[in-house]
Amino acid sequence: MAAYLIADIEVQDAEAFDEYRKLVPATLEPFGGMYIVRGGAVTPLEGGWEPKRVVMLEFPSMDALQSWYNSDAYKAPKALRGRAAISKVVAVEGVA
Repeated sequence: MAAYLIADIEVQDAEAFDEYRKLVPATLEPFGGMYIVRGGAVTPLEGGWEPKRVVMLEFPSMDALQSWYNSDAYKAPKALRGRAAISKVVAVEGVA
């Protein structure tokens, strides 16, 4: 069953975040990950949620998602994102 990583990101350091964006795609491929949403226009509809930047990644399974998120390949980019932005990140299972 597919799994999705959904992130609400508020960029604090645009230059460092641009470097992060360049590093991530190569880390996704070995885990079957791909971008579904990558910072497009956001239109709030209900509940007062007004994210600055939304990113959604799809993986073939929750195990693949967790393996990528905790991988050595993503360790340095994740730390860079931590310095460049305020992030709220969740992992969600898809439907069968």
